[in-house]
Amino acid sequence: MAYCSQANILNRLDEDTLIQLTDDDDLGVVDENIVTQAIADADAEIDGYCGKRYDVPFLTVPAIIEKISVDIAIYNLYARRKGAPEDREKRYQNAVKFLTNVSKGLISLGENDPNGGPSSGHEVSIDCNDPVFSRDDMESF
Repeated sequence: MAYCSQANILNRLDEDTLIQLTDDDDLGVVDENIVTQAIADADAEIDGYCGKRYDVPFLTVPAIIEKISVDIAIYNLYARRKGAPEDREKRYQNAVKFLTNVSKGLISLGENDPNGGPSSGHEVSIDCNDPVFSRDDMESF
């Protein structure tokens, strides 16, 4: 199951642009096979990062993973041509940074987190002896 769809991509990219990025045969339509491959490549990249901490592919796709899949798929589509515009490049870099932090355990994807949440990197432990005086012992003072 893909983490996003062509419809998700069209929510962030107009159809004319998507046609320009996929229509290698000059038919004037979106080549769905190219879109599907861009999404599959994006999802494989996501799984590469998230697979370190989560069971992938995700059965229930977190909303942030859907968004990242769209951003990476659009970047992949632009990469087929002359390269991505600056804003798409930045979205891709932010997606990779986010995924890197997920793989390190610095960011949690929510309820599916194998550790119950992001790790702080620090663990606190307090050891102490039993009290010498209790409240009852000190009552007469």
